[in-house]
Amino acid sequence: MTAAPEKHAAVEAWPIGRAACTRHRFATLAGVLFVLAAILPDAARAEIDVVDDRGQALHLAAPVQRAVSLAPHITELVFAAGAGRQLVGRDAGSNFPPEAAAIPSVGEGFQPNAERVATLAPDLILGWQSAPAIRLLQVLGAGAPPVYASDPTTLRAIPKAVQDMGRVFGTTGVADAGATALEQQLDRLERTYAQRTPVRVFIAVAEAPIYTLNGSSIVSDALRLCGGVNVFAGLPTAAAQLSREALLASDIDAIVTGVAGDADTASKLQFWQRLGLPAARRGRLIAIDADLLYRPGPRLVDATATLCAALDGVRNAKD
Repeated sequence: MTAAPEKHAAVEAWPIGRAACTRHRFATLAGVLFVLAAILPDAARAEIDVVDDRGQALHLAAPVQRAVSLAPHITELVFAAGAGRQLVGRDAGSNFPPEAAAIPSVGEGFQPNAERVATLAPDLILGWQSAPAIRLLQVLGAGAPPVYASDPTTLRAIPKAVQDMGRVFGTTGVADAGATALEQQLDRLERTYAQRTPVRVFIAVAEAPIYTLNGSSIVSDALRLCGGVNVFAGLPTAAAQLSREALLASDIDAIVTGVAGDADTASKLQFWQRLGLPAARRGRLIAIDADLLYRPGPRLVDATATLCAALDGVRNAKD
């Protein structure tokens, strides 16, 4: 009979224990929500205001969930920002990273298929040059999504472009970390190479006719960081045609060019050797994968490291 009071006491105490348990559960839930709020990207909790590379202000009510990319470098920037899954369409030239192949193509970036774009129902179109995007908007009509233009023109603009994509898509954690890594890599390269003995360089974009890039190009900026000098930096147009005579009189130490493989490298070297360039006859052709060299995306930073090392080889051979 003595156990009855203990049983009664336990029964009386149970409501108090239940209330305490309930309060604990609410406190735990509140703590979880607080942590989630802290780790969610800022863009997931607030409206987004960004300015694109045309200087155009863009207001977004929420992070973009469905976007179409009209340029390969933009596709690479989006993936670098951790937002590859939010790309629902891409231009035919977007071949990196490999996951991009699974994204539906909307045709060539300079002339995208408006019907395909409309079917994909994007929240945002990511364009490089404005003309194709403007034509696309004209076809899509009143319901067309906004356009964000991406055109990094310096190496230092690439990390910022990754950060901006992170803001647009609400993936700032991944984007900021990637941007910081790119900035640190550029810092290391500049400290190592920028002040070394200058190497005079011809950027060979095309052979027949001969085309080069002036000092406004991002490739020229990469040369500068490596301690190289673009001998045609002062030309008035970004992509300029050269005469054979002007090239032969330029007294270059090395040729930098984008290539599509070993066979292309050999073919280009032979062309410049036949033209009579002393640098080519000395074998000073620095051949870099064209996709890396000419796309203003994250991989250009890696290509710049390759370029710096190759120019240092030319520099040491001269000494």
